[in-house]
Amino acid sequence: MTPPDDPKTDLRRYLQYARDALLWKLDGLSEYDIRRPLTPTGTNLLGLVKHAGCAEFGYLGDTFGRPSGEPGPLFGDGSEPNAHMWATADESREYIVERYRRAWAHTDATVEALPLDAVGKVPWWPSHANEVTLNHALVRVIADTHRHAGHADILRELLDGAVGMNENNTGMASDDPAWWEEYRTRLQHTAEQARASCLPLDEPAP
Repeated sequence: MTPPDDPKTDLRRYLQYARDALLWKLDGLSEYDIRRPLTPTGTNLLGLVKHAGCAEFGYLGDTFGRPSGEPGPLFGDGSEPNAHMWATADESREYIVERYRRAWAHTDATVEALPLDAVGKVPWWPSHANEVTLNHALVRVIADTHRHAGHADILRELLDGAVGMNENNTGMASDDPAWWEEYRTRLQHTAEQARASCLPLDEPAP
């Protein structure tokens, strides 16, 4: 039995939380909605999943001499800029999701095979500063995946109002739309009060 304080267990658990959340945000959406850019820089749900898979294959595969054999785009492979942040029309949802799941398996095998102090070299970093431990690479990927899961939270809410941390625990203060309307109105009022209190003396309030 694995000790409860085993650091590998903790790291893999928190990575899996973020992985699951990222995929959950695709559920119930059309092909159009999971692909369309929702920010000026093109952030989209399926692209976040594609990126997360590339990150795992790169930082927790290639970096430690364990190439996945997966076709590109991968980091540092000469693909066009941002190719890992969006899915082409012929890359289906199923393909991107299954590729991500293969990345999970590849990462998990690397973590199982190597000690956390194992040293690898990130291929796309400068050669004079590209050494990292497995622990560092794993923490980096966890942080990156949780960051993008947060992006996905916001994109999904903008698309259809669906919210929540994961399918078993929304983490939200209420499930009553009226409560949220009142809450948002109160925040808007507070923001307007703060703006008014910071106006220069010679500038009239709107």
